[in-house]
Amino acid sequence: MDRLKTMEVFVRVVEAGSLSKAAATLSAPRSSVTMAMNRLEKHLGVRLLQRTTRNLSLTADGEAYYAECRRILHDIDAVEASLRRDLKSLEGRLRVDMPVSIATSVVIPKLDLFRSRHPGIRIAIGANDRRLDLVQEGIDCVIRTGELADSALVGKRIGRFNWITCATPEYLSANAAPKTPADLEAHKLIGYFHGNGTAEKWTYMNRGKPETIQVDSEVSVNETSAYLSLGLGHHGIVRLADYIVQPFLDKGQLVELLAEYRPVSTPVSILYPTSRHLSPLVRAFVDWAATLFEPAVPGLVEKFDGQQE
Repeated sequence: MDRLKTMEVFVRVVEAGSLSKAAATLSAPRSSVTMAMNRLEKHLGVRLLQRTTRNLSLTADGEAYYAECRRILHDIDAVEASLRRDLKSLEGRLRVDMPVSIATSVVIPKLDLFRSRHPGIRIAIGANDRRLDLVQEGIDCVIRTGELADSALVGKRIGRFNWITCATPEYLSANAAPKTPADLEAHKLIGYFHGNGTAEKWTYMNRGKPETIQVDSEVSVNETSAYLSLGLGHHGIVRLADYIVQPFLDKGQLVELLAEYRPVSTPVSILYPTSRHLSPLVRAFVDWAATLFEPAVPGLVEKFDGQQE
């Protein structure tokens, strides 16, 4: 039995909360994970996990063993990191998660630069607009936008972006361009919903003060590329991040509206769980991702208070 590897599997099972989820994050069959746990308990001579059809929990011995496993694995990673001098020697699997728009418009177009810099890192990119539990899903770090509040995450602010309100020239030829945010009430606004039931609002800055517009849309979607397609299809006015729409603005396919009322730029952050130290692989990705956005406040590292999900 590879004791170190088995420790890693055990820690993953505990953090994932189930054998099936642990197996998925390890890209291994569930039967292999189950067998590894059975062998570990037989080797130690104690029961570490209480298993039912629905739940998995630690015994008292399991809690003590888990704490020691995490300490040992952390120390091993720290020793190995201190011995590495060449960044290209970094090896391992990195799981990162981010919104679809950032994956398709920012990260993936420049991923070859990261791969050439770190050829030994195997990277798995989760692209979705849902908030996931990093620990249970086995995610090493995540890119998120907006003001964040999550006591379980530590992160670094890596940049900012601007929300751009825009429409096609064809739409504007049939509808007078809005002069103020209030004029949007007379227009067709394309909605974007997140499934949490909250009403969509667009915020602008009017004479130094925020002005919020309720989005009352006849058509709404919950996926960025579909949302962009509706805008390009002359269905109405959309509001998208600048890194998405800039190519279409440059080509004249979209026209920015209410530029003088742009809201304050939105922060972009990269986060990782407080239960995991910043490994060399995660640090390499963080440093590279920080070059993809407009400069943020240098060295701003935060622990976010509160709870997101």
